[in-house]
Amino acid sequence: MTQQAAQPVTQARAIWLMTKMRLTRQRNMLANNLFGKFRKKKARDGIAGKKSSLWVLTALLVLVMSFSFTGLSRNVLLNMNCHLVASSHCNVVDKDHVPFQNVELAAAELRKAPFQPELLRGLTMVLTLLFGLAVLLPLGSKELAQPDWDLEWLVTMPVERPTLLWGRLLERSAANFSGVFALMPPLGMIAWYSGLGWFAPLAALAALLVLLPLAALLHTLADTGLRMWLPASQLRNLQAVTGLFSMPLIYFVMALGMPNASGFVMDWARAFPAWTGWTPPGLVLQAMQASSLAQAGQAIALLLAQTAVLLWAGVALMRHQLRNGVVNAGSRESVRRKPQAAPTAGRRLSEAFTPIKRRELRLLSRDRNFLVQTLLLPVIIVVSQLVFNGKLNSFAELGVNHVTAATIAFGIGVYMLMLSAFQTLNNEGQVLWLLYTVPRSIESVLKEKAQLWGMLTLIYPLIIVGISAWYTTHFEWSMLALLLIVFAGIPIYSLIAVSLGVFACDPLAVDARARVRPTYIYLYMLLASFYTWSIYSDVWSQKLVVMVLVASLALALWQKARDALPYLLDPAAAPPPRVSTSDGLIAATAFFIMQGLIALFMMRAMEMPAQPAVTIGFAAAGLLVYVLIRFIYWRSKTAGVPAILRGGDMKLTMGYGAMAAFIASAVGLAYLTGLQHSALWADIAKQSPASAVSRGWLLALAVLAAPLCEEFIFRGLIYGGLRRSMSAMPAMAMSAAIFAVVHPPMSMLPVFVLGLCTAWTYERSKTLLGPMLVHAVYNAVVLCWQFWM
Repeated sequence: MTQQAAQPVTQARAIWLMTKMRLTRQRNMLANNLFGKFRKKKARDGIAGKKSSLWVLTALLVLVMSFSFTGLSRNVLLNMNCHLVASSHCNVVDKDHVPFQNVELAAAELRKAPFQPELLRGLTMVLTLLFGLAVLLPLGSKELAQPDWDLEWLVTMPVERPTLLWGRLLERSAANFSGVFALMPPLGMIAWYSGLGWFAPLAALAALLVLLPLAALLHTLADTGLRMWLPASQLRNLQAVTGLFSMPLIYFVMALGMPNASGFVMDWARAFPAWTGWTPPGLVLQAMQASSLAQAGQAIALLLAQTAVLLWAGVALMRHQLRNGVVNAGSRESVRRKPQAAPTAGRRLSEAFTPIKRRELRLLSRDRNFLVQTLLLPVIIVVSQLVFNGKLNSFAELGVNHVTAATIAFGIGVYMLMLSAFQTLNNEGQVLWLLYTVPRSIESVLKEKAQLWGMLTLIYPLIIVGISAWYTTHFEWSMLALLLIVFAGIPIYSLIAVSLGVFACDPLAVDARARVRPTYIYLYMLLASFYTWSIYSDVWSQKLVVMVLVASLALALWQKARDALPYLLDPAAAPPPRVSTSDGLIAATAFFIMQGLIALFMMRAMEMPAQPAVTIGFAAAGLLVYVLIRFIYWRSKTAGVPAILRGGDMKLTMGYGAMAAFIASAVGLAYLTGLQHSALWADIAKQSPASAVSRGWLLALAVLAAPLCEEFIFRGLIYGGLRRSMSAMPAMAMSAAIFAVVHPPMSMLPVFVLGLCTAWTYERSKTLLGPMLVHAVYNAVVLCWQFWM
């Protein structure tokens, strides 16, 4: 049997192999993020294998992002038509004489006639900027700062250097996903409103096949030249600067789709030079807007000719860059030991921190890319968004609009935490296992990191608040509420960022760019936007509800992360199932959603009166949630499931319950007595049911259904989960706060006391019967007193 002769590597095959290698790597990274946890992994030592539904969340986020980019592209096109075209009829005035842009009229105008020259110039600017992003985003990736350059081993292939360069262009064109997301939606929208109809996606794809190779050419020219001229340390600095420069471009394009965007954004679009219409982005617009096949053919021919010339000239220039080889002898870094300096004030200050915190500060000072992204990128992101959207024209506005100042302070803080605290485990890289060898728990290490980043992040909010205070002319008490929200939110989101970073980190990933799962970054930003809503809210109870819920969510995520830490380096094992705070939060959310849906169905479909419908919906939702949770716990063999009576002492349970019921009822009656002498009592009396039937349904709801359902969720699950992570008193206070904020604002104070009493009873009796009795007695006493009064 003779050995088969090796297949010769032709130019076409070499280019195909390079492209296939790049696409295979991208496919593997995507499959690992989406479906890696879908594969069955063998359980070991009686421990269940890891399960995850991350692929569902990731697929949903990708779908939402695609829809958002398409909608943003449409808004940019229609908004620019209203602002740039003087003859457009989309600028109308409503019945209150308030001017606004009717984008539907703009859409109808674009479908009927070719784009006006002013709009074409503006769209040429947009495509040019997006083309620049298709170059800058890949160039600013971590590949530029990596000391190993794949071209150094690609030259060992038995092919000529020009073939490698053409292959490099093709592989980077095919793998430029950021360029696809940046250019495909606007090109598709332009083609759609140019009259191409359902051929618009094909036209946009054809334009991408021309523009992406040009973006890959500029990327490769810059990458090749910089690697030959600069050492690795300066490449890292350049990577950070590139990332900073690309963010204002993104927000500049986004601002073009905002009706109230800053005027200079549209002024730049209006003043964009007309000669740019003969560049590749401009020729793409000409081809889509052509009124005849001959005109379209001319534009396409000129576009292809330009592309061919530019690609040929670019490859020739790269050959000149590599004329002396692919290794620049002077570009490698050398280590030079500096003499030991005397202790400075900054050094003495750093020594005041713990060793873990000093290590984080030292790593931050050494990694300039990390330093720039952590300290400067959040400022550029937030300020660019506000400036380009027309919400901030000067620092003096911070002293007038305190909500904007609070939003900026919190926004910069959460962005900084996303780029720092979120990366606590990912920055450890392949040596993460060393943290498991130090003589202390990894949980305590993460706590110190969360504290450090929380303290560092507070610097920017303090600066913003100082500027706002400097320009403030009169004091308002609402300013203190905004300060409390901002300065309470930073440590909360520091804990959330570290917790989500545990789940987002993949320490076993070979490629450093794949170590962070982006799905958790989007989840973090979604949670941050939820907290930002409380800054804009004018209702104090809504602010309090959001703060308490977010704080409880932070504790729940930290508990989940703490349970996962011992198994982080094991791809097959997972922590044993136990009752956690997150279970209670999920159950509470499902309970309140289902009871509303059931009650609405019974009132609409069955025409049932409101009071019985609400009572039945409450009881049915509670029973359904209880059965589902019990079934899930039974299937997963969860430990720590709360019991109603099993294992408890009936005598002690009744004694503790009677004592707690007396205290809770006394506080409730005292609170109602105080309200009776206030102006609010008239509104409360109007809401009290007058008929005996309504009062009977309300008593059944409050005395029977509510204690059974709510005590299982708030004491059994939420308090039981919190008790695993903290001592009794903080867990009681936190569970009582969560219990209080889901009730009407008028009853939060006595309900908080009720939550404390029921949690104390549960802690003492270890069964749910005690807190259920306390809850039932409290509701009966309060309702009977209200009915009697």
